[in-house]
Amino acid sequence: MATNESKKKLLQQLKMESAAEIGHLDFVRENNDHYKGDVTSRQNGLEGGPIGGQMVKKMVAFAEQKMKENGGTL
Repeated sequence: MATNESKKKLLQQLKMESAAEIGHLDFVRENNDHYKGDVTSRQNGLEGGPIGGQMVKKMVAFAEQKMKENGGTL
């Protein structure tokens, strides 16, 4: 089983891939590590929300594929 650190790195990689796919790479912290405390929650949602949504789509697609391969179980 993967360690917490390796899981974190995999999620970080997924986030970067997802952000790149939808053209939001400049909004991920690893790419743009500036203070965002002065940014409204609405703006943060507009920037980061689509990244999280893309990540979820990819995770669901992965789980669906695994279920097909394993006869309906993960």
